[in-house]
Order: sequence, then structure tokens, then C-alpha cells
Amino acid sequence: MKSKPTHADRGFSYSRPFFEQLVDKAMLHARTLGATDSAAEASEACGLSVSVRKGELENVERNRDKSLSVSVYLGQRRGNANTSDFSDAAVEQTVQAAYDIARFTAQDPVAGLPDPVDVATPPSDAAIAALDLFHPWAIDSDKAAELALQCEKAAFATDRRIRNSEGAGVSAQQSHFFSAHSHGFRGGFASSRHSLSVAPIAGSGDAMQRDAWYSSMLDSAELASPQRIGRYAAERTLSRLGARKISTRACPVLFESPLAAGLLGSFVQAISGGALYRKTSFLLDSLGKRVLPKHIDIDEDPFVRRGKGSSPFDDEGVRVAPRRVVDAGRVQGYFLSSYTARKLGMRTTGNAGGSHNLVLRSRQTRPGDDLDAMLRAMGRGLFVTELMGQGVNQVTGDYSRGASGFWVENGRIVYPVHEITIAGNMKNMLKDIQAVGADTYNYGAKTVGSVLIGKMKVAGS
Repeated sequence: MKSKPTHADRGFSYSRPFFEQLVDKAMLHARTLGATDSAAEASEACGLSVSVRKGELENVERNRDKSLSVSVYLGQRRGNANTSDFSDAAVEQTVQAAYDIARFTAQDPVAGLPDPVDVATPPSDAAIAALDLFHPWAIDSDKAAELALQCEKAAFATDRRIRNSEGAGVSAQQSHFFSAHSHGFRGGFASSRHSLSVAPIAGSGDAMQRDAWYSSMLDSAELASPQRIGRYAAERTLSRLGARKISTRACPVLFESPLAAGLLGSFVQAISGGALYRKTSFLLDSLGKRVLPKHIDIDEDPFVRRGKGSSPFDDEGVRVAPRRVVDAGRVQGYFLSSYTARKLGMRTTGNAGGSHNLVLRSRQTRPGDDLDAMLRAMGRGLFVTELMGQGVNQVTGDYSRGASGFWVENGRIVYPVHEITIAGNMKNMLKDIQAVGADTYNYGAKTVGSVLIGKMKVAGS
């Protein structure tokens, strides 16, 4: 029988049992000092990043980080401290520091660990294995550089007009953690994330254009090939040559699927607990209200196999479950941690640490609604492939960002455009989603196709 891999075999310096003992040691010392509650998390991350440019190796970086985070509660006063020293003396000093901070912190009526009724049952090894989140990549710097060089070479080989490059890179990262708190939670797991990217430059002088593409997966075996990434990045760059300005106008705007994930991100932020209780959201009091068209649903599923947002519990050790966040355009639930839920007089949704594998869908989308179909549906308007700046006001919803992309006539791309600004208001933009493509793209923990907005302001020449 094959033996179970050790922590060293998995590329880590510390084992799960060691982390369990470390966390228990910290919590025991907190209790000895007089803490009413405590929580601790031990973690380790390691990886390799290699970058090349114009056929030459540029950087090789190795990272290995470790941390112990301790939270101590004295009633409804909380203190937190961290250390990267795992010695007994350092652990005791860190707990003491958290305890001292708590002693001099003001009472917060909603501070505290999750309510016991919301705490997740410690997940079994089988449950964690079913998520399939850990795929260490046994790659050395030479092999990583070779892959990056292949990727950049493929971009240069696509067309002689690809004359320069911002470089190509390979990243292989993995981490693991164990956390526990005095309301009965204990759990942890390992995960990985690997990527390959390139950013070619075409043209010369004032006519230069750049674009980029990448592949990011938990399992390196699922990464797109260096040749495919390089060619596609080059094709995107070449398609931007000859870009021109357009006159100021109001028109439909089609967001390419990777950018559409940003619209979903703004929506998530607007219905997250922190923005809601601080009243810094353009979607205050939206629960049960229609804020998107009737054809739009948004689902959350923490248990997607190899999902980038998958987890058997949230960052507080709270139970998670699949749910429908938006049904026929109506908000069915917020994104809440225990703290923000108490602030709002509600119950945690298991979203301490963020959302879990969100998918935005339209009930009108058909399997054949690819990007070409979405361009035809738009007819005449702007297809946006790049956004610049952070011009989203989460309080008012006002939206204004630099953009580039393509002008579309009769459902077909006619020429590239650049140096423009698109503007609107997120509240109106969300309600004005006309269609969502079947060209779905996964960006982190969010999956969405291209999104067509009925009308936005486009500022040009």
C-alpha cells in the first residue's frame, strides 16, 4: 500500500499536527491569562515565480511565509496579534500582546466569535479531498523559465509585427493552514494556485499596442499550453493595431467576459455586510428587491470541485452552503460575516473572507450565444476589452473608467478604438443588462459570460 505523503513530500516545512499543537498552545495560554474566548490560525505558504522578457531570464523569486494569528476576547473586547516565530516564547508573547490589546480596547456590543449554532462541524478528510483543492506543482526554476520562454516565443512567432514584450511569467503557489476557536471549531486544508501569462507588444512608435493573456488553475495539468496562451495574447494585441478615437455618444456597451466579472464584483461589494452597515453602498436595503432584470440569477456554491472559491467553511469556521443570491433579479441574501450580520440584526451567511464560486446567468441565454452572437445582439455599439482606473463610487454607484476595445456595426467588429471613457451608474447598469453570453469565463471565484448593457455614455474626441 502506498504511504500517505508527508508534509515534506507536499513541499511544506510544517505538518498539520504541528499546526494543531501550535494553535492549541496559543488558545490554552489565552485561557490561562483569563480570556473569555479565543481563536488562532497557523499557516504556511510557499512558491516559485519566474519571469522572462525578450528571450532572456529576468527574475526568479522563491517565497516561503509562515504566520500564527491569535485573537483574544475579554467579553466584548477583542485584541489580535501575529507572529512568524513559532517558538514557545514567541507564541506566549503573541498571546499576551493580543490579550493586552483587548484589555485597552473599547467594548463592541457585536464583537465575538460566531454563534455556536452557526459553527461548522469539523470537515472530514474525505470532505476536503472531495473539493480537490491541492495540486502541488513540482517545477524548478529552469523548467518554469522554459515554459515562460515558450509562451513568449509563441507570441513573437505569430506575426512579425509583434516586436516587443512586457514579458512572460510562471507562478506556482501553494499553502495550508489550521484554525480553531473556543466555540468548537477546528479545521484546515491545503490549496494551490498556478499560472502562466504573457504580454506582447505590437507596432512601433505612437502606433504601439499591447495586450495580454494568462491561464490560472489549481492544477498545473489544466493550464492552457504556453503556445496557445502566446498565440492568443499576440492575436489580441494585433487586433488593436490602428486603434482610433470615436466621438462622444451614448450607445450599447458589451463587456468582454473577464471584464464582466468586475461588474459582478462591484455588485457583491455593494451587498456585502461592511458596506451595508456603514451605509456606503449604492444598494442599501436591497434585500427582496429587484436590482437586476428578471432574466438574471446569481448562484453561490462553496462545494465546486477544484473551484477557486471552494471551501468547507468560511474564515470564521462557519458553515457554508450553496444558495441563490439573486433570483429573477431579486436579491435573496447578502454577503455577511458574524460581525457584519450582528451589526445589521441578521444572521451570518458564511461569507467571512468573501464569496464562494459565484455564477451570474441569464435565463435567456442559449448554448450558442457565443461572443459573435452577443455582437450581433448588440448590433451597433462599443465592445470593451480593457478597462483602466478604479472609477467606481460604491456609495453613489457612479461609474467612470478609461476603456479600449472595438466599434461594432451591424453586429460585426469594424475597427479598434482607444483613449475613451465609459460612464454610467452601477444601479442603472445592473438593471439595464440586456443579455449575458454563453462565453463564460472564470475570474477568481466569479464566472460570467460577456454582458451587454443597453446604454452608457462614451466620451471620446
